Formats: sequence, structure tokens, C-alpha cells
Amino acid sequence: MKRADKAARIMQTLDVLYPTVTIPLDHVDPFTLLVAVVLSAQTTDKKVNEVTPALFARGGTAQAMSQLEVSEVQQLIRQIGLAPSKAKALVGLSKMIVQDYGDEVPQDFARLEAMPGVGHKTASVVMAQAFGHPAFPVDTHIHRLATRWGLTDGKNVVKTEADCKKVFPRDRWNDMHLKIIYFGREHCPALYHDLLECPICAWAASRKTLEAEARADRDLRARRKRK
Repeated sequence: MKRADKAARIMQTLDVLYPTVTIPLDHVDPFTLLVAVVLSAQTTDKKVNEVTPALFARGGTAQAMSQLEVSEVQQLIRQIGLAPSKAKALVGLSKMIVQDYGDEVPQDFARLEAMPGVGHKTASVVMAQAFGHPAFPVDTHIHRLATRWGLTDGKNVVKTEADCKKVFPRDRWNDMHLKIIYFGREHCPALYHDLLECPICAWAASRKTLEAEARADRDLRARRKRK
């Protein structure tokens, strides 16, 4: 099956499972979304949503956040992984937004990526979900699933993003990346996943992938039994 045909069938499956999707990070505007996405690195969305109410009560705008001490922000997000570096980044990017962009989050990839703590994936999420600009942010779920499904060779996330953009229609990028994330969390985990029982892997994964993952799963179970 050609990649384009496979992508079309994947879209059909995901549209049935997830008719509508919203980003799982609580936010009210582009700035609070930017903050939440920065906080989400190497932690769960659930944990981010637990700490942002108190954080936004003190720094719900770039102006307010820029006036906080890094130590206070760190205390407010202490439950989040990498809290010291993230606190410094949040204060730094807030000052940049106030000083350089008139208190408004810029609608520009390069300007976003120049901010402390903001990489390409974070910028892509903000551009897609806050401003509606077509983008295909690739997280670990998307990278894993796109590789399993044969949509990319899995060399790196840059290649995965480019390959996904080729096979999915541009006007579907913003919702498809969310639907794949939800599917990865709810139906297609990294470990102990029976690909033959998966509503997409069962037909999208190659025989080589099916055999390799089944073998890796058996090896992992055996190692854990020996411990």
C-alpha cells in the first residue's frame, strides 16, 4: 500500500474514533498555551494542568509573568520536571514578548523559536493551535506511530515531520497531529502492545515491524521476569 493511501485510511479510522479533538493542555489564550507547552516537555499534560492554575493566577499574561522572580515561578511549578530551567525560560520569554512584541505572542516560527525554552515543536503547537497556522508538531507518540505505520523511516523527528506533511493534506495537519497523539495514548502504547489487535497497526505495520516489535516485547517480558 502506498503511503498516501495508507495515510488516507488512517485519517478515516481516526476521524471515527475522534470526531473532534482539542489540545489537552488547559489555556485561555496564545500566551497561556505557550507557557503550558513549554512546561509539558518531559512531563504529562495532566501534571501541567495541575500546576498552571496557580501559576496563571500570578502570571497569566506576559506582563505579569515578566515581573515575577524566577524563584517564585520555580516554586509554583516545582512538581514539574526540569522546574529550574523552565522557570527561567518562562520569565525570559515573557520579558521578550513584552519588550519586543508589544505584549503579544508573535505569530512567527522564527521569532517563537528564538525565545528561551521554545523549540520547533513548541512553536509548531502554538502556531497550529493558537493561530490556526498549518503545522505538524511531532512528539514521541507521533514519531513512534508514524514509524510503526510505515509513514516514515523513523530516522529522526525532523524527517518524521516532513514525511507526515507529505502524506496528510495541509488542511488536516492541525487536527491530525492531535488525533494521532490521542490514539497513541489510548490505543497504541510503546510497550506491551499487540500490533495485530490494534485498529491501525494490524494492517498498516509491515511484517518486519510486526515481528520486530513482538520479539522486543517477548525479550522485555523475559528480562523483567528474571529480575
